[in-house]
Amino acid sequence: MSLSPAKRTELANERLPQIRKLMEACSLCPRHCGSKRFDDETGECGTGPNLRISQVGLHHGEEPLLSGTGGSGTVFLSGCNLACLFCQNYDISQLRFGAETDPESLAVNLLRLQRIGAHNINFVTPTPQLPGLVETLSIAWKQGLDLPIVYNCGGYESPAAIRLLDGLVDIYLTDFKYGNDDAGTLSGIDDYVTQAVKSLRLMWEQVGEVVTDEVGVARSGVIIRHLVLPNNSAASDEVLHTIAESIGTSVFLSLMSQYHAAWKAREHPHLDRRVSRDEYQRVLDLKTDLGFSSGYDQPAPFSIFT
Repeated sequence: MSLSPAKRTELANERLPQIRKLMEACSLCPRHCGSKRFDDETGECGTGPNLRISQVGLHHGEEPLLSGTGGSGTVFLSGCNLACLFCQNYDISQLRFGAETDPESLAVNLLRLQRIGAHNINFVTPTPQLPGLVETLSIAWKQGLDLPIVYNCGGYESPAAIRLLDGLVDIYLTDFKYGNDDAGTLSGIDDYVTQAVKSLRLMWEQVGEVVTDEVGVARSGVIIRHLVLPNNSAASDEVLHTIAESIGTSVFLSLMSQYHAAWKAREHPHLDRRVSRDEYQRVLDLKTDLGFSSGYDQPAPFSIFT
């Protein structure tokens, strides 16, 4: 059960010094780049000490149990701790479009999202800017924010950071991008699976299966996304097997097919086309065979399949 805003404010203030400590010689993510972010050094994620936001608003394109009818109150953060060759939001993640802000100003925006009917507060790629976000939430909770908090991340997370989020995050919306570490090099790292499994198990321990309200909108739980890539470049079969073996098949699993050759993917011989209908169907069939009991399949319109 979610804590009260007052209790969350207290917990955030207790945890904030520890979270800031992770940013001093940065170890907020498994890259452990050691950048002295508070001394204005830029980390591997491309961000410095301050919050940098690209966009804040209602988003109706998330999974239905997040968007509902009112929309997900989404905060798109600039920068990313991954370097995916095919990133479809590369202008935000890789080119870091956006503007610096402060926790007080962002808290005002979160409260505005609540007033206009958002079902949740959805931080997209929060890990590199975690200290500023926790400070923002502390301010917003003290002023009456009472929506589920969604941690919308790439799955390449630090166990130390995830442990400090226990009680502060209601919904983990996490990618599980790759089934083996060779595939993970598409995001510029060589240990994706090991790190993703560690963090996923902690997320599952904290919030478990999805719980929805009376109209089917999520209040808590883990939601895993997997984007199917052409030529099985993500090793999708291994992804599904790893999830099943790590936490089971009751997790909400969202399979996405809307891949297109964005950013630098056109230069890669295995990523320069859309996913075929047969490629996507093969992953759907495996999902059924393994017994995943809940989720959301996102087949693209047939006209865009190759």
